[in-house]
Amino acid sequence: MSELTRPETLAPAPTPAPARHRSLNPVLMMLAAMALAVALTWIIPSGRHQRVSEKENAPVVAGTYQRLPKPIGVDGLLPRETAPGTARPVSPVALTTAIPAGLARSASLIFMILLLGGMFGVLRATGALDAGIQRLIGVSRGRLWLLVPVLMLAISAGSSFLGLISEYLLLIPVFVALADRLGRSRMFGFALITLAAKVGYLASVTNPVALLIAQPIVGVPVFSGLALRLTIWLLFLALAIVTVLRIGKPTHAPAPISGEPLAGRHLSVLLIAGGVVGLLVYGSLGHGWDDGAFSALFIAAAFLMTLAARMPAAGASRAFIEGMKSMVLAALLVGMGRGVEIILREGQILDTIIEAVSVQIAGLPPILVAPILMAFEMLLTLLIPSTSAKAALSIPVLGPIAASAGVSGQTTVLAFLLGNGLVNMLAPTSGMLLAYLAAADIPYDRWFRFVLPFFGLLTLLSAGATMVAVATGY
Repeated sequence: MSELTRPETLAPAPTPAPARHRSLNPVLMMLAAMALAVALTWIIPSGRHQRVSEKENAPVVAGTYQRLPKPIGVDGLLPRETAPGTARPVSPVALTTAIPAGLARSASLIFMILLLGGMFGVLRATGALDAGIQRLIGVSRGRLWLLVPVLMLAISAGSSFLGLISEYLLLIPVFVALADRLGRSRMFGFALITLAAKVGYLASVTNPVALLIAQPIVGVPVFSGLALRLTIWLLFLALAIVTVLRIGKPTHAPAPISGEPLAGRHLSVLLIAGGVVGLLVYGSLGHGWDDGAFSALFIAAAFLMTLAARMPAAGASRAFIEGMKSMVLAALLVGMGRGVEIILREGQILDTIIEAVSVQIAGLPPILVAPILMAFEMLLTLLIPSTSAKAALSIPVLGPIAASAGVSGQTTVLAFLLGNGLVNMLAPTSGMLLAYLAAADIPYDRWFRFVLPFFGLLTLLSAGATMVAVATGY
């Protein structure tokens, strides 16, 4: 029996079991977030900016905000059509209707996650993953001071330069298994990949997902100003590496280090998996590949892995289905996260929040405006984890106000990136973060306690970075 399937690895120890039962349930957390969103639509006035087009995430037009009449009464408890030019508080019934709506709007991403799980199930069943991890440990001799920086640099570069985030769901079980083989905790493997990815996305040196939307809105060239973002990335990544190494103490006996080379069929399967990662990067770099294309890629890869490993078709099918089952919770959480956004949009309160902040920062010194912008983007990220949606909603309104206060468009984008990246590191409303945690089988509250000090440190440094940007005319 392999190390990854030994009973003591899969079965929780008798002592920690009660703590696991007291852990925050991610589905209940998302339901609580949805209930809070419904409540906010009853409390916050509704209003709307004009949009440059009819698309859902089309940029707003600054200076066009109008308050919408919103009668509050018992009739708001039942869902009804909203008359043009008016608003209604969202009915509590939305706690049920917003879930299927969120699942429907996130369907392509959800299918991608499920099929990714299916491909990974086949990969695990071939035995190539265990063999590859064992070979990696053998080559590095299990030296964490070498493995951790190299792996985190590669992962973080993918998110900072290419905007990879959801694609890393593929690697989370791999890194958890790697940690187990090294005799380290599940949290060690999860933190290694998650902190690296989140820090990279936070800095967004050339992240096309964020910069292609945010920078044109404020009138600066796309990918310009990367020197400061590169400095921030390298500093924050170094802090992340130190944080991961500090929790790298052994928790159980590591697997024996073997110097045996990979078998031919295992090498073939791993080359196919490596090809999948390469094609993910290729397709993400402006070649028009969407979640549907990636889903098709995972199906094709599972088929090729089956052939390379010479697995029986029936066994490969079972492995694929079991892999999909392991991602059901992650897929559900992504849809529920979208449900929170649907509720807030239906209540038409997001534009009101943005307009209120723009009024408050008008006339303040630029050295204060920049960190306030970052703090507001942090708050907005709790409501809308989507980077592109936040950029289209907030930057067209806040950008001109910040400019009138002496804050450059480049600094406005920096504040947006930092605020967005910081909160997505621990936001309980982020379906993707909860999907990460579900893939690693780590409770949210345990992750929150672990990452909070690191989050606090990066928040202080990020606020300082926005002030430095103002002071230096960035």
